[in-house]
Amino acid sequence: MLSADALLLQLSYALLVAAVLAARPAALRVLVALAALVGLTRALIWTGDVVTAVWMGLLLGACLTLLARNFYESRHIRFTPEERRMLDSLVAGVSQSRARHLIDQGIWLNGKEGDVLTREGQRVDHLYFLAEGEARVMSMGRHVGTCRPGDLIGELTVLSGETASATVILTGPARFWCAPADDLRPYVEAHDDIRRAIEHGFATALKSKLRASNRAIAEAGGVHPGSEPAA
Repeated sequence: MLSADALLLQLSYALLVAAVLAARPAALRVLVALAALVGLTRALIWTGDVVTAVWMGLLLGACLTLLARNFYESRHIRFTPEERRMLDSLVAGVSQSRARHLIDQGIWLNGKEGDVLTREGQRVDHLYFLAEGEARVMSMGRHVGTCRPGDLIGELTVLSGETASATVILTGPARFWCAPADDLRPYVEAHDDIRRAIEHGFATALKSKLRASNRAIAEAGGVHPGSEPAA
């Protein structure tokens, strides 16, 4: 049987391992804070190690300070319903302050029928989130899909700088958020948590578009199977 001292030591190690695996910064800090609290308790009650107690106390204090700051900042951040929908599609799970900062990298615009968001074979200059309205996806002159509210447009190539794989044209009045690629790339590279969240959001969007594209191909009965989803 392990002693209480040994159990606390193993628990603190387990919490640190869990912190390393945590996907969200807030969860990481909570787990590190718990590990520090366990280590502090062990040092004060069982081992009497003053040096360890000091370091664990400092670690606990740092984590609590960051968590309190994030909580305070989040209380004063507000999102509109369309911003909430965008965040759920693009960066679900990041802190509210980070999410607010990301949204501020772009602007909300109103579009009209015929507006072209991306052109096949040309560089994608913006990342779009379609909040209202629909857009037609054209590849090699053929209609291969439709973008609907909640869809991202340009996510396949906006960060890589590659050319668009399809042309996307609004089919009527629309409301969308867009961020310049030249601003978005360095911003994402500088913020690891945003980069991970965006990559996950892009992967989810791609899967959804592939399913929609497959349905469109089946219904069209003859569209080339190599057609790609919206740029």
